Amino acid sequence: MKSQDVRKQFLDFFQSKGHLIVPSAPIVLKDDPTLMFNNSGMAQFKEYFLGNATPKSNRIVDTQKCLRVSGKHNDLEDVGFDTYHHTMFEMLGNWSFGDYFKKEALPFAWEFLTEVLKLDKDRLYVSVFEGNEAENVPFDQEAFDIWKQFVPEDRIILGNKKDNFWEMGDQGPCGPCSEIHIDLRTDAERAAVSGRSLVNEDHPQVVEIWNNVFMEFNRKADGSLEKLPAQHVDTGMGFERLCMAVQNVTSNYDTDVFAPLINKVEEITGLKYTTNNIVLSGAEGEEQNKINIAIRVIVDHVRAVAFAIADGQLPSNTGAGYVIRRILRRAIRYGFTFLDTKEPFIYKLVAVLADQMGEFFPEIKSQQNLVTNVIREEEASFLRTLDQGLQLLENVISETSGKEVAGAKAFELYDTFGFPKDLTALILRERGLALDEAGFDVAMQEQKARSRAASEVSTEDWSVLIPGNVEKFVGYDQTEADVKISRIRKVDSKKDGILYQIVVDNSPFYPEGGGQVGDKGTLVSANETIQIIDTKKENNLILLLAKQLPENVNTSFVAKVNTDLRAASAKNHSATHLMHLALRTVLGTHVEQKGSLVTPNNLRFDFSHFAKVTDEELKQVEDFVNARIQEQLPLIERRDIPFAQAISEGAMALFGEKYGDSVRAIKFGDSMELCGGIHVNNTAEIWSFKIVSEGAVAAGIRRIEAITSDAVKKHFSNQEELLSEIKLSLKNPQDTLKAVVALQDDNAKLKKQLEGLLKDKAKNMKGDLAKEIQEINGVQFLAKQVDLNPEGAKDLAYELGTLGTNMFLVLATAEEGKPMLSCYISKELVADKNLNAGLVVRELGKFIQGGGGGQPFFATAGGKKVEGIAEALAKAKDFLD
Repeated sequence: MKSQDVRKQFLDFFQSKGHLIVPSAPIVLKDDPTLMFNNSGMAQFKEYFLGNATPKSNRIVDTQKCLRVSGKHNDLEDVGFDTYHHTMFEMLGNWSFGDYFKKEALPFAWEFLTEVLKLDKDRLYVSVFEGNEAENVPFDQEAFDIWKQFVPEDRIILGNKKDNFWEMGDQGPCGPCSEIHIDLRTDAERAAVSGRSLVNEDHPQVVEIWNNVFMEFNRKADGSLEKLPAQHVDTGMGFERLCMAVQNVTSNYDTDVFAPLINKVEEITGLKYTTNNIVLSGAEGEEQNKINIAIRVIVDHVRAVAFAIADGQLPSNTGAGYVIRRILRRAIRYGFTFLDTKEPFIYKLVAVLADQMGEFFPEIKSQQNLVTNVIREEEASFLRTLDQGLQLLENVISETSGKEVAGAKAFELYDTFGFPKDLTALILRERGLALDEAGFDVAMQEQKARSRAASEVSTEDWSVLIPGNVEKFVGYDQTEADVKISRIRKVDSKKDGILYQIVVDNSPFYPEGGGQVGDKGTLVSANETIQIIDTKKENNLILLLAKQLPENVNTSFVAKVNTDLRAASAKNHSATHLMHLALRTVLGTHVEQKGSLVTPNNLRFDFSHFAKVTDEELKQVEDFVNARIQEQLPLIERRDIPFAQAISEGAMALFGEKYGDSVRAIKFGDSMELCGGIHVNNTAEIWSFKIVSEGAVAAGIRRIEAITSDAVKKHFSNQEELLSEIKLSLKNPQDTLKAVVALQDDNAKLKKQLEGLLKDKAKNMKGDLAKEIQEINGVQFLAKQVDLNPEGAKDLAYELGTLGTNMFLVLATAEEGKPMLSCYISKELVADKNLNAGLVVRELGKFIQGGGGGQPFFATAGGKKVEGIAEALAKAKDFLD
């Protein structure tokens, strides 16, 4: 049975049991501050488990894209070394929100596995929670009794808290679980060793394929458990492992989930992948195993990276973007080291992935070009970094005395330049050196401790003042509201210190979301005023952030939004919509939003486009938006309309966003988008729109920053002042532009004359310096500071280089207090004595507090410390010893 059929049969089976099929949420979470990525099937349903929202059906079935590479659930370092851990995986799930429980869930699971998929019942083992006296949670007698109807007691295993009590994190919904495991070993292996003894022992062929979590509790901040308002069922079933069982193979990577990707890697590299059924010994086996691991890493990681990019997360140096970049770089490095791939190639797998999964996950098909371009550019960039790292590692090796390289030095290469530890160790072994692994690990742990300390957050439990779901958002219609506080909690973080999260029953405050920043304002009672410094949303609750709590939290308040900031944000948000339409009109309908930031000060908009936006095109976009402003287009707002209806009426939905069945549509003329943000009532309120910058963010992604309203007035006022200062410095010419052009022409002529004079000076100096050249070990050597600019020093070096084929020259300059070293080495010396000008200037550059590089025969290094020139020149001679 093909993997697509397994997925379909699961969804169809539970649909026949009254479940509503819902699509996967994006793999990247934009509006959940507690998670970077969807790391489990239940993440998108947290608000239902907590009782903060009502699901559209009490029975739901789905397959959820998940990513486990950070936090508590982190499988990254296991991927590739075994055959069943993954970064991205699909989690098949059937869900009951206060509807059915154990007596329905367990028979559903058994029926699907044994009657629909026809798995061998004799290979299945089940587990139930043995209970935990300290937690006051009893043995799961009900699950045990249900399972006895289907399996012999000797195949029912009692599991401890680690294996059979599921928790998403340190706080939140949790409960006992009952797992189903399958033994895929041969009959002979099963006869020799019981599968029961291998359950939960990380055996690659005795694996968990189904987990029924019975959500009954909420883990509080103090570690205690409290009963949830209702009992829920959360099923998690690893799609890839299930396919392995159904397709009767012994590795996830042998299924048709991964086989097409593996075949493509084999085609590109000319290397062969062997399954874990084929065991090779000796050096040949060791080499093949490295190839197998590398291929598994690559085909796993490309899925995670491709889907993350398709859902709107570009690789970057911070947050979720950094995680995605790290996953991709791990794949590139494995290819570089073990498959001998020195050119980008992983991007070629995206087409295979799109063909394979595009039918069920259309985003990978529609975003294929973008994903391909971004991955290709990231590959090329990191391969350049690897080359740079190899040169830096050479410096480390040359500075090392003895046979062991300091772990701290290797960690610096890893942390600063992304140069992998195991590649460092491999190169050192080839050079007869060892890596101080313990020192590396110490440096790594210190860095992790610093990182954890910087982001550490302690969250107390909610203190509920008004029970029930009383909270609602009234901010589309009101900027002031009479409110009561419904719940509060304290949050302590290293970054922000102690803050209080306040939830009110009728919030006019807009929570950060959809690119727009959260509102600020005040909570005012008869006796005091509390400043609200930000507004966020979590688990369907609007959180007002304050540095202090009211003295009386039970009194009545007036919630007041800062209307000046709100109005400025609204102008920028509405302008963003108009600009989106303008870009699609001017550049083409391939333009899609890939990210945005709307603040009271400005707006930032990332979008897909294959080339730099020209000045003329930017002018057209500006004119288009300003024309819509002049037309005084009224806001047409449609609230709570069906998603399908909004799309059919022409509303734009953004990839990577999670939409419900009912949506809000915002329309200004021909611009119509699904949006939950705050907008102006008429485009005339925006007053004016001005683009201030345009540039690249990633391959195929551009970024525009723009301003509106008062910020535009200030911009033009600043430009006018600048023009006045320029005219004043030019002695108030009648034609300012003509005067500037004349000044540029004069400057160009003088610069050309100066270059000629410096060349003549260099030629004149050649004769004098030739007399100072000394011979060291058969090499003509000179190290001297000269009174020239860096270009003149280069000319002089090449002039002196004509005097022989064994020249080693280091010339220093200090024009305007900026030290510069130039190294020239005859090409014959580069070849015969393995000298390298780039390595020379990098080493000598340390004395002037700088660095640089270049070609083996000529390189330069700039710095900050002029006083270090003398020592640098003195040390140059050491390269000839």
